[in-house]
Amino acid sequence: MSRIAARFEQLRGKGRTALIPFVTAGDPGPEVTVPLMHAMVAAGADLIELGVPFSDPIADGPVIQRAGERALANGVSLEDVMGMVRSFRTEDPDTPVVLMGYLNPIEVMGYERFAVAAHEAGVDGALVVDVPPEEGHDLVAALRAQGLDLVYLLAPTSTEQRIGLIGEVASGFVYYVSVKGVTGAGHLDTGAVAERVAAIKARIPLPVGVGFGIKDADTAARVAGVADAVIVGSAIVGRIEDLAKTPERIPGAINDFLTQLRAAIDGADARGAV
Repeated sequence: MSRIAARFEQLRGKGRTALIPFVTAGDPGPEVTVPLMHAMVAAGADLIELGVPFSDPIADGPVIQRAGERALANGVSLEDVMGMVRSFRTEDPDTPVVLMGYLNPIEVMGYERFAVAAHEAGVDGALVVDVPPEEGHDLVAALRAQGLDLVYLLAPTSTEQRIGLIGEVASGFVYYVSVKGVTGAGHLDTGAVAERVAAIKARIPLPVGVGFGIKDADTAARVAGVADAVIVGSAIVGRIEDLAKTPERIPGAINDFLTQLRAAIDGADARGAV
């Protein structure tokens, strides 16, 4: 069983919804990322999505695009990101880490070499935005050979056929994009999200995390009522951007923000259990 599957099983047994924060590795500087990862876990993060900076991030909104630009300006590469995970693992052997990014850096490295290096660094899975299920077989095979999960995105516009295809290859969990458009955009309609999550669960026997549009404790609590995981990205990365000139303040500030979200999610879980 992968670390991701084990973590979701543990949370399910406790009746808890996962909190999954996203940050871009190397933003605003490489020295910030590992302390920030530890601060997020201390605040109650159950898994971490670590963004691999890329020059043409088609699915990312402006906040995360700028984070990638700052990381690239620092010279942060895919190898550097895996080095950060390796450093994180010296103190935290348990919290699952998923790399989120685009195919090009992986292709440059080579699928098998990437999978081996990721496994050795302590990575648990990858979410590769621009790899559709019809074209991901070689990457899936390389990752599975190393015991790594490949997480897929589903959108409000995903057809039943697409959901079925993703169900055949996805592992770990599925990431449902709750609003149309890029990260950080749109208004969250919890009722519509609940319907789509139920439809996905009817076809795919994996936990479903919901992201895009979760900006504060209120939206986190509402999503916790309908999903297995609450995924928060732009709201965190925006706070990092605001503190880019005082990076020493970032781990504490993000810890405070996630502590609020964790409390709201736990409150929603408690109400749902009554």
